[in-house]
Amino acid sequence: MSAHPYPEFTFFSRFVDDIQAGRKTITIRDESEAHWQPGQRLSLFTNPEHQPFGAIEVLTVTPVAFDALSDEHARQENMTLAELKQVIRDIYPELPPLYVIEFKLI
Repeated sequence: MSAHPYPEFTFFSRFVDDIQAGRKTITIRDESEAHWQPGQRLSLFTNPEHQPFGAIEVLTVTPVAFDALSDEHARQENMTLAELKQVIRDIYPELPPLYVIEFKLI
């Protein structure tokens, strides 16, 4: 039986401090992670180390086009728009359909 009460959700280790400090309040993912529902709670783990670092509640899941990413998305990610677009290109080189998952720490 899992020691964690919620489904697992991973973030690269470099984002942990920003998430725990409340500076990062969204994540942009592909369709494979677009099934979460508002109100759902998720246990957070680092990728690839798989270290637990808290839990979040999903607030919204919204489709977003890569070209529609804005300075507001970048602010919620605690980076510049150019940095955000580069991170997404690094993770999703094919630029699949993307989704903004807004969350709060619990």
